[in-house]
Amino acid sequence: MFERSLIHTIRTCLTQFPAVAVLGPRQVGKTTLVKTLLGDFAKEVVYLDLEYIADQRRLVQPDLFFQANQDKLIVLDEIQRMPELFPLLRVMIDQHRVPGRFMLLGSASPDLLKNSSETLAGRIIYLELSPLHLLEIMPTYTYQQHWLRGGFPDALQAADQTRWHFWMESFLQTYVQRDLPDLGLTAGPATIRRLLTMLVGIHGGQLNYSELARSLDLSVATIQYYVDFLENAFLIRRLSPYFLNIGKRLVKAPKLYIRDSGLVHALADITDYNALTGNILLGASWEGYVVQQLIARLPLGVTPYYYRTQNGAELDLLLVKGGKPVVSIEIRYSNAPALKRGNTQAIADLQTEQNLVVTPEAEGYWLRKDVRVCSIHSVWDELRNLGVML
Repeated sequence: MFERSLIHTIRTCLTQFPAVAVLGPRQVGKTTLVKTLLGDFAKEVVYLDLEYIADQRRLVQPDLFFQANQDKLIVLDEIQRMPELFPLLRVMIDQHRVPGRFMLLGSASPDLLKNSSETLAGRIIYLELSPLHLLEIMPTYTYQQHWLRGGFPDALQAADQTRWHFWMESFLQTYVQRDLPDLGLTAGPATIRRLLTMLVGIHGGQLNYSELARSLDLSVATIQYYVDFLENAFLIRRLSPYFLNIGKRLVKAPKLYIRDSGLVHALADITDYNALTGNILLGASWEGYVVQQLIARLPLGVTPYYYRTQNGAELDLLLVKGGKPVVSIEIRYSNAPALKRGNTQAIADLQTEQNLVVTPEAEGYWLRKDVRVCSIHSVWDELRNLGVML
């Protein structure tokens, strides 16, 4: 059992909002987290798993059930199974509006987010539970183990790499063949598996819908829909470019990352650490891993971007607060990093006073007067000191 950092945020939100939604991919630990949290909760808790037939039957007359339990916290797990409940939840909340009436757990889908945001506006807050973060699993696991296996709890804790590989393959089969179609994705499992494999090839690179469409013999609109869906299911991330009004010819395509590094490695058939360090995906995998760890800990009001111009100026990650670039970050799988000419030009373009180079283990020295080298372990203190990290 790992202590999840989100648990403190959930506690606070339950004292403020009538409904709290905890969303994230399957097997990320949502149910375990909430059951742990509610073990000592002040109010009585009613837990319903909407994939369980007996619990579904308890909601044959949902309005009567909710009214009879209006002084309790009602947890609805796998809420996407019964999206028709959302209009009723709004009515129930308005009839008896107190904090902590409902907690919704779900794997998310475009329809789920659309329905709930329309019917529960002003009554609900959405919280995302990401795969286990590096700060949540230290010192039990090293960053190398975490990077290789990813943050799904069962995968990370597998007894050996063979069992990890079996778990990841089972997860992929189940998610692609059952869960994503249940969420509303109309593509065939073979198509989505091919798409995910192709996305590994551009992991950390710019997303070109036309190239993917040609490779899969599908329309650009269809590929865009699939990518949108995978992002709403928390499997991938599109990182937007940052634009400056400086007359630069800027790259406008988003960068694409598969969120969980273990999923990247499973799709690429990378089964151990030695295979990873010798693979052509090494640099992109490390970049994606660091990006996920950093973005998962950003506070409200801090927005991540990347920066690149057609003249070659580039930075892997840019954190913007109040509309102003606060810190630029370059990610290198090297303990003796050097800035490229494009990095220097990007820093000059953005005029960021704080600039970091994140490495596996090198830390605590100035590469130049405005660029500091840090490790995956020390970057958190650097960013907290700048006010851009939880």
